[in-house]
Amino acid sequence: MRDEWRNWLEPIRVLAAEASERILEIYATAFGVTAKGDDSPLTAADLAAHHAIVAGLQRLTPDIPVLSEESSDIPFAERARWRRFWLVDPLDGTKEFIQRNGQFTVNIALIEEHEPVLGIVRVPVTGVCYFAVRDHGAFREGPGQPPQPIAVKPLQPGEPLRVVGSRSHGGPGLQAFVAKLGTHELVTIGSSLKFCQVAEGSADVYPRLGLTSEWDTAAAQAIVEVAGGRVVSAETGESLRYNTRESLLNPYFIVYGDASRDWLSYVPRED
Repeated sequence: MRDEWRNWLEPIRVLAAEASERILEIYATAFGVTAKGDDSPLTAADLAAHHAIVAGLQRLTPDIPVLSEESSDIPFAERARWRRFWLVDPLDGTKEFIQRNGQFTVNIALIEEHEPVLGIVRVPVTGVCYFAVRDHGAFREGPGQPPQPIAVKPLQPGEPLRVVGSRSHGGPGLQAFVAKLGTHELVTIGSSLKFCQVAEGSADVYPRLGLTSEWDTAAAQAIVEVAGGRVVSAETGESLRYNTRESLLNPYFIVYGDASRDWLSYVPRED
């Protein structure tokens, strides 16, 4: 099975690059924005990337189902039978795309028995790609450069904690969390790039005390975990799992590299 995962890695990376090209074609235009049923924004780039990825996955692995943000209305009665599936966010960070700040990504994950085992996070604007396969390694590849292994970093005594937070969805939970940390540096970034900052060791912790969906986190969770970090529920400390219930919303969670700190102790609790 692990050989199969590794064999899929290169064609999935190519697929993420193709989706990135579709996104950039629209990014260069005066694109329009519509609202989905939950009032979240939708652009032609979301749909173009979705169609490119789904078509490519169906060619590569026709027997493996695909769950994408843009085709997420599959009943749980059907999803519950899946032992393995692709989980896709074709354009993570649509708000960042609309603001044209470049901090949006293409996310593709393979889920096996509710756990992410392969993940690709590609940044269309820069061409940087983060990828990982369980038991194979986590890597960062820049344009024209060979892939470089990445790993989380241990905390440095006496150094400020390096925190990344959501650029568009910060909120009081994040502020309450960092207020308990002591000396720290907070940087706000869009999309799943926050996970990648922890995975490559340029940040120590990413608290997400707000709503996300499973396609927002799966690919990046695979990268963080292979790089030596954790992505855990802010309530229970257990790793995030996928497709276990009707709702596709995640619990609030914490992403961290060094497990020597009790990160959950900083989560604000209601009295």
